[in-house]
Amino acid sequence: MLNISDNNIDESKYRDGYSSLMAVADRGKPVKKLKVFLYTTFGLILFLFLPWTQNVRVPGNLTTLYPDQRPQAVQNVIPGRIEQWFVREGNFVNAGDTIVQISEVKDSYFDPQLIERTQTQIENKKNAAVNYEDKANNLSDQINALTKARINKLEQAGNKLIQTRLKVTSDSIDFEAAKIDYSIAQNRLERMEELFDQGLKSLTDLETRRLKLQEARAKSISAENKLLTSRAAFVNAEIELDAIDNDYAEKLSKAKSERNSALSTFYDTQAQVAKMENQLSNYEVRKSNYFITAPQSGYVTKAISVGLGENIREGQDIVSIMPATYDFAVEMYVDPVDFPLLRNGNDVRLMFDGWPAIVFSGWPQISNGTFGGEILAIDNFISPNGKYRILVTPDEEDVPWPEDLRVGTGSDGILLFKDVPLWYELWRQLNGFPPDYYMNINGDSKSKEKK
Repeated sequence: MLNISDNNIDESKYRDGYSSLMAVADRGKPVKKLKVFLYTTFGLILFLFLPWTQNVRVPGNLTTLYPDQRPQAVQNVIPGRIEQWFVREGNFVNAGDTIVQISEVKDSYFDPQLIERTQTQIENKKNAAVNYEDKANNLSDQINALTKARINKLEQAGNKLIQTRLKVTSDSIDFEAAKIDYSIAQNRLERMEELFDQGLKSLTDLETRRLKLQEARAKSISAENKLLTSRAAFVNAEIELDAIDNDYAEKLSKAKSERNSALSTFYDTQAQVAKMENQLSNYEVRKSNYFITAPQSGYVTKAISVGLGENIREGQDIVSIMPATYDFAVEMYVDPVDFPLLRNGNDVRLMFDGWPAIVFSGWPQISNGTFGGEILAIDNFISPNGKYRILVTPDEEDVPWPEDLRVGTGSDGILLFKDVPLWYELWRQLNGFPPDYYMNINGDSKSKEKK
């Protein structure tokens, strides 16, 4: 009806009262239901053939790419007592800035003039070493002088020995000549006695021969005495030669022993000087460790050791510093069943805590709020939690990661694999199969092929 007038007609009352009108009105409903069923079935079939990107959801945490960019604890090298703080939590410090000053707690280093006194000891030891070196050099000169004197004395004694040997030879010749003269005098006396008995010679001549015999005997005895004396002198010369050699050998041995002792003391003193210099260097380095400085530029995030006058051990954490510059990476742990599918360079979509995202895991092209990444490193050994660790870095060709991210932020990663029909993915999920192993002809990863 046109409903022109204000008097409206109730169609339900009008139609319900006539069965013929009701039959004609319901004639088109089965056709509409069939169309709806066919369109729905056809739409579902088409939907099942839509492309689906196989993926694996892996939670992770934001970390840094390089170890020196991660938060680090500043430690003290020596034990001490906190004297003064130069920073507070949240301050930015440059590399080398002083964080805290500590004082000494060991009584071995309480002396305020420890370095100066150690330097004085080193100088004294050096002077002692010089004196011992001079003593060793003087003893070397003395040894050289004794060696030369020994040679001269031995030459003199040798010459004297030669002279005595020649004297023995000469006296032995004189002794033999005297014995011959004595023998001749005896023969002459015997012949004179025969002639005297025959009356041919006088008594005077006989007494003269007897006197000659006595003179020859005296000469023989004198020559024999000279020979014995020269032989004794020769033996004494030999003894004197040995005595000179032994005397100088003893003097040389004593001088060499004293020189070796001086050298030994000199080397020992040098070793003590080196040890004391090493100790002095340790004192100076230890003194420089009274001021604990920042190893790199960054922000002081937490003071671990607090207060003044608190004693701290060596190697104890003082403060925690977050480096000012760092390269982000996401650390994830993948199940062993998915580990063979991973390759360096594989695409990853990331969602970070605090950044809203609309995610269609199978259709990453229409997802919103996710950020691109790619696998940089894969551990080849399993972690203690029974999974394999991977590192994901930002994709340079995708949207940059937010600048407000902080280390430790949670993330949810979607590892992208092969594109398959939706019905295949449903069939795989129902059977519990892992994603398909995918590698293109060139052996590169899927993400490389896309690029």
